[in-house]
Amino acid sequence: MTSTAQPPKSGARAAHPEHLGHVIFIAAAAAMGGFLFGYDSSVINGAVEAIRDRYDIGSAALAQVIAIALIGCAIGAAYAGRIADRIGRIRVMQIAAVLFMVSAVGSALPFALWDFALWRVIGGFAIGMASVIGPAYIAEVAPPAYRGRLGSFQQAAIVIGIAISQLVNWGLLNAAGGDQRGELMGLEAWQVMLGVMVVPAVLYGMLSFAIPESPRFLISVGKDERAREILAEVEGKEVDLDARVLEIEHAMKSEHKSTFKDLLGGGGFFFKPIVWVGIGLSVFQQFVGINVAFYYSSTLWQSVGVDPTDSFFYSFTTSIINIVGTVIAMIFVDRIGRRPLALIGSVGMVVGLALEAWAFSFDLVDGKLPSTQGWVALIAAHVFVLFFALSWGVVVWVFLGEMFPNKIRAAALGVAASAQWIANWAITASFPSLADWNLSATYVIYTVFAALSIPFVLKFVKETKGKTLEEMG
Repeated sequence: MTSTAQPPKSGARAAHPEHLGHVIFIAAAAAMGGFLFGYDSSVINGAVEAIRDRYDIGSAALAQVIAIALIGCAIGAAYAGRIADRIGRIRVMQIAAVLFMVSAVGSALPFALWDFALWRVIGGFAIGMASVIGPAYIAEVAPPAYRGRLGSFQQAAIVIGIAISQLVNWGLLNAAGGDQRGELMGLEAWQVMLGVMVVPAVLYGMLSFAIPESPRFLISVGKDERAREILAEVEGKEVDLDARVLEIEHAMKSEHKSTFKDLLGGGGFFFKPIVWVGIGLSVFQQFVGINVAFYYSSTLWQSVGVDPTDSFFYSFTTSIINIVGTVIAMIFVDRIGRRPLALIGSVGMVVGLALEAWAFSFDLVDGKLPSTQGWVALIAAHVFVLFFALSWGVVVWVFLGEMFPNKIRAAALGVAASAQWIANWAITASFPSLADWNLSATYVIYTVFAALSIPFVLKFVKETKGKTLEEMG
């Protein structure tokens, strides 16, 4: 008969490590995967027009080459957790680092369009793995008193990675005389842009050798003594280490391994209602068109007459706004709650997107938008990114981590995350063709989805602020 007695209290909840700086270093090193996630997702922005020109392809084919990395993302995210449970969190980070390096070199030196697409998929594997393993590892090594703040490192690293990629692209484009296909270090500028990612990838790999394995994984494979050493390192020596190991063992034994079958709700709706809410949050997060701002912004600005170098600079300023919005969300998500932040963001996005749709509805004059409409489009794009970043960019991930009952949390999160990658792919793959058809109408579509997110949140999404995970049943 299995004992259900609770293990003795270890005091970990109130523990404070003697060397907090070391714990911050560990979390920051793990979050380098998030940096590469953001960098690799966004660096392609600098190569879109050069790829179109070099391989002489239309908008539909170009979109598939850009979006194909998302297929790799979905596969990498789906399998990262299982691999990590078998070989450890650190090994998965090292595999992701190698894949990032291979993708960077291969993308910079492609033989043809088909192998360029292959390197993009490999980079997608790495992004998917990093998107899962970073938050999981940080949650497992962070002292409970600091878990929320250290966990936010992953999202902060992603938006910093996006910004740095845009800054690097802008600098390299300037060095190449404003031409994406201009010569730089014996290659075309766009190739150097993609190849530069090998530097942070190598750093990520090196840092993975400098941080300890997760105590939770070590206990799962019977290495209790090493787990005690790491727990003393990250949680402090005043914690009762024997009791702490028992706590972790008890939690692992009592965990329910959720399966896809647990999500089924019967009737005509297939999934349980709460799972549909999670899918809805994921889809709305992507269907407002946020990734257009990071995959295609340079192309977008050039299509309405902005100089290529200036278009890269505007992409960089958009990334800075993204960081500012993320910081605002991190400050207020626990203060005013998730739902109010989501609603504020939705209203702001509707305004920004509607103004962009209005501006792009005007005919170009000498290849450019009229001056007033050009400035409105530029300011509105920044407004849209700001309101997305301070709301849906962060809040959706918080909701998905909190809203599901314990019994189905892992499986429901997997379905919601898969829906997000699929929605991301749909927007990324469709934008070039939609923009060729009617750029203003494309932004009207995104505006409609932003507007529909308001009644969706009001009717279906419950506040999770201040509730324990056990209260979500």
